[in-house]
Amino acid sequence: MSTTTTLLGPAEIRELAERAGVRPTKQLGQNFVLDGGTVRKIVRQADVEPGDRVVEVGPGLGSLTLGLLEAGADVVAVEIDPTLARLLPTTVARHVPGLTVVAGADDEPVVLRDDAGRNRLTIVLADALDVHALPGPPPVALVANLPYNVSVPVLLTFLERFDSLERVLVMVQAEVADRLAAPPGSRTYGVPSAKAAWYASARRTATVGRSVFWPAPNVDSALVRFDRREPPATDATREAVFAVVDAAFAQRRKMLRSALSALAGSADAAVAALDAAGVDPQARGERIDIAGFARIAEHLGPVGGRPGIVEA
Repeated sequence: MSTTTTLLGPAEIRELAERAGVRPTKQLGQNFVLDGGTVRKIVRQADVEPGDRVVEVGPGLGSLTLGLLEAGADVVAVEIDPTLARLLPTTVARHVPGLTVVAGADDEPVVLRDDAGRNRLTIVLADALDVHALPGPPPVALVANLPYNVSVPVLLTFLERFDSLERVLVMVQAEVADRLAAPPGSRTYGVPSAKAAWYASARRTATVGRSVFWPAPNVDSALVRFDRREPPATDATREAVFAVVDAAFAQRRKMLRSALSALAGSADAAVAALDAAGVDPQARGERIDIAGFARIAEHLGPVGGRPGIVEA
């Protein structure tokens, strides 16, 4: 019997899906990774080390889950599909020698434990956007092939709720990757870029072709790496800063003095806040970095019930 972890191949992935009656759905944005080389590239670029606590969103049939376990990580997998969540323990136990399935109660996650009593895989059946806490030690990394339709909300939600996350490596639609990693002034810079920059520095690390997925999507994918950093030094709340970001990009190419007038209460108040923040009122949101948005939020203060300055 093999004592090493084995990854899923294309034939087995299709066989697993057929046996379980699983058909990938556009509604859930499911595209399963067929290629073991791509799985190992994701794990490698995430700098996963033995003993790391890693959260994976949308494990699907288990391709990336097995790659993370192979690297020695302890994985918390959040899966929204009950059928896939039920299938995953059996698949992993077959591919990772020495793991035992410990069935949880109805309201508890299923755990796969090794011979030393270490929980190597914990499966949480939930919508990732509804997850506010995870079982076990806090995760240090998020590594996932994110469904295209919820990739940005899931990413920002986990960065907000789990400040233990030191790094993130996600595979997303290539266009989304460009937006997430875009610097101020670039054509693709916008709300996702600015909000992600509050939490972390971002860079696109690789392009992933369509042929490594089943079913093959209509677009290319890409890997984006995020490394946690401190948010801008500011007295404004994150909510206040994000409200400024949303207003600035509500109508692209609009000058900030106009874009922020409703938020500030008037165009004059917007101009005064922008001047105080050292930002040209005729500038557009596409030119402002997250530190600039934070300065603007400070000088706008609480407006219309919106949180503004943090009370000391």
